[in-house]
Amino acid sequence: MVETAKGKVTAGLRGAGWNPARMNRPFRTQPFSLRTADDQRTLGLLYSQTGQEKTVVCLMHPREFTGTPYLVPDVLDAGCAAWVQAPRSIGTDLRLEHELAILDVAAGMVHLRSLGFTRIVLLGNSGGAGLYAFYVQQALRTPEKRITHSPSGRPVKLATAEMPVPSDLIFVSPHPGQGKLLMNGIDPSVSDENNPLSVDSALDPFDAANGFVPAPASSRYSPEFITRYRAAQRARVERLDAQAKEMLAVRNAARKQVKDGNASAATKRIAAHTQIFQIWRTDADLRCWDLSIDPSDREVGTLWGRDPFASNLGSVGFARMVTPESWLSTWSGIKSNASFEKCGSELSLPSFVIEYTGDQAAFPSDMAAIYDSIGATNKRSERVRGNHHGQALAEGEESGQVVAGRLVQQWLRDVPAA
Repeated sequence: MVETAKGKVTAGLRGAGWNPARMNRPFRTQPFSLRTADDQRTLGLLYSQTGQEKTVVCLMHPREFTGTPYLVPDVLDAGCAAWVQAPRSIGTDLRLEHELAILDVAAGMVHLRSLGFTRIVLLGNSGGAGLYAFYVQQALRTPEKRITHSPSGRPVKLATAEMPVPSDLIFVSPHPGQGKLLMNGIDPSVSDENNPLSVDSALDPFDAANGFVPAPASSRYSPEFITRYRAAQRARVERLDAQAKEMLAVRNAARKQVKDGNASAATKRIAAHTQIFQIWRTDADLRCWDLSIDPSDREVGTLWGRDPFASNLGSVGFARMVTPESWLSTWSGIKSNASFEKCGSELSLPSFVIEYTGDQAAFPSDMAAIYDSIGATNKRSERVRGNHHGQALAEGEESGQVVAGRLVQQWLRDVPAA
């Protein structure tokens, strides 16, 4: 099927989706419904111009799906096909376990190999970077050395899954991993997890006494406060880890009684119940409010805006509703396996990292750590002006999406398959 992108062209490039003006050319779209190694379903869209491409570039996020990532036009302009894949857990954190999500990636990789592509490039954007880093780490390992259980103790079928190794990797505005991102942003002044309004004033990042001033001005936190704050962030994650483990322990004990045949009706209900709990106030990275910490071209504020009270306490936010399994696998900065800290050293494939200098989710120290962690000898990094989604930082300035797109094209044309 040959299609032409249609729709009103808007001024500038908005968000993570492509600019319709840049897709105003004939292209093919083929949808594929795939079955994973654990018998689940995942959807992929294959974009191409000729149908004869031998290189395909994959784009996927563990919890989001737009179908129209902004770098697809550049992939097509480089003479490659683009594979845009949906995760099994779109828009929800309730079932998002990265040890299962990489089985979605594997299903896509197997399918693309079956279509005859000889070079498969994984392009991880934002949270997709941690997902792909984790997949490649496991794919490069021999089956018997792959992870056998998720952090919650759930068995996973990585050892028996077919996990093709890609040719090379591109990371655009990556962050250190969903869990690391959250640990940097979680508000440690919550004094009672059952009361989202509870506040320990000594740790409140939005109290003027601690250095906060409203946007657009930059706050100024003392080194002593920053040290205490970061230690308290880790302590809160440790408490949430313990809470999740306790929930699992209660359920597992009940399941054992059911298996042994001596469970009451009440115990059977406990054994069948998956607890869902809320994580409030997860948008409080001090770097978003104090521009002197890890300085860059960013503005004051976060991905969610400039009102910390709305983003910290509103219904939309990272890890707002989780299960014990999804918390430990994805959002715990301590237990999650999907981070560059844990995976980077095993990434031996040619790798290209593109950093946006005004990013409000991944900061210069994060980007340096990500790049340094990558074990490849053939690796490259570039810095491009733009916010987290590559949008221009100043009126009339060329979009960072366009600049990043040119760099991606150059990599695809210049770097041969491994």
